[in-house]
Amino acid sequence: MSPLHAYRQTSWARRIGIAIVCLGALAIAGFVGSVVGPHFKTASTSSTTTTSLHPVSTTTSTVAHSSVKILVANGTQEPNAGAHFAQQLQQQGWSVSVPQNTTSAASMTTIYYIPSQQPAAALVASELGVPITAVQLLTAATPVANVAGLDIVVVLGPDLAGNGFPATTVPTT
Repeated sequence: MSPLHAYRQTSWARRIGIAIVCLGALAIAGFVGSVVGPHFKTASTSSTTTTSLHPVSTTTSTVAHSSVKILVANGTQEPNAGAHFAQQLQQQGWSVSVPQNTTSAASMTTIYYIPSQQPAAALVASELGVPITAVQLLTAATPVANVAGLDIVVVLGPDLAGNGFPATTVPTT
């Protein structure tokens, strides 16, 4: 092996070694930044008002599922959507009423809640895979008839109901 060939091999090995060290340093710096960075946020943003909902812990100790009365209303033309998602929530321990249809079509899934049930509504959104921005206060404008006595109303839109799910079937004997 010539000295020039040996030099080229050493040069490549050295370059690869340097690249590995640099990548490792970048990974460590990113990790340290993600751990330490949040501690350096300043409180000077308090002059700005933001209205956003923050996700709630998904532990069952914060919200007793069985104590929350939920209605799932189908706001789409998708058959059995209300029954499907009502059953899904019921299997997760929620107290679910008989599903019904909305009074008007829904353009997107929305989860309505009475004021004391905002944490539960955020948890329902999380369990259904609905963005937290879809959680709203229950008002008279909710497109569901007779919501008295309910804590949460899930209005299904095509974004959730259009994802496809197995149809509810009655077993034959």
